[in-house]
Amino acid sequence: MAKNAWPLYGIRVVTPRLELRYVDEELGAKLADLAEAGIHDPEFMPFAIPWTDAEPESLGPNTLKYYWRARAETEPDHWDLPFAVIAEGAVVGTASLAANDFPILRQFETGSWLGRGYQGRGLGRELREAALHLGFAGLGATLATTAAFDDNAPSLGVTHSLGYSANGATRKVRRGKLAKSLLFNLTLDEWTDRLRRTDISIEGLEPCLAILGLTEQQACPPPCP
Repeated sequence: MAKNAWPLYGIRVVTPRLELRYVDEELGAKLADLAEAGIHDPEFMPFAIPWTDAEPESLGPNTLKYYWRARAETEPDHWDLPFAVIAEGAVVGTASLAANDFPILRQFETGSWLGRGYQGRGLGRELREAALHLGFAGLGATLATTAAFDDNAPSLGVTHSLGYSANGATRKVRRGKLAKSLLFNLTLDEWTDRLRRTDISIEGLEPCLAILGLTEQQACPPPCP
């Protein structure tokens, strides 16, 4: 892959249990296969955008289109950074960080999913901690946000275990019916005091900062990762 032309390909976040790697063509294809194998019970929809309701022959191509679009639309005032989650040598899911006007607002939103065969192993919390480390320690954010439907117990369990603060709710249409999405915040001070880890490392971020509208000083106030 042309890392010099698109340095985001070089970003890696490494924890003792898993890695986050920015999605390239090879990882995107593996994630498309993983999505086709199943993410959730068909009777339940955890996503605000019900992309997994697509016909089987469209799910893989749609997954790849999302990664292509995320790359093409990356600008300092809007970015969506998709990462493959790799554990024990396998692609097991994905995590993303998204933001608007990040150089000014300094806040980002996380999202994620795991293939059904990799759920229930504690990887959901570990990948969230990796994403938070990238956002706070790597990019210099001051606020992280997340959201989940009020019946999405696994996602809410991770959020509560990390000590996010409730920030209200919003009404959504899910499969043609009213649903409630719960909103949560986590501040830099809360993350630093309770959650910051010394066993998570970030690689390949510095060459990407200009694409995201940041200088090294803005992205990494001391102590840097």
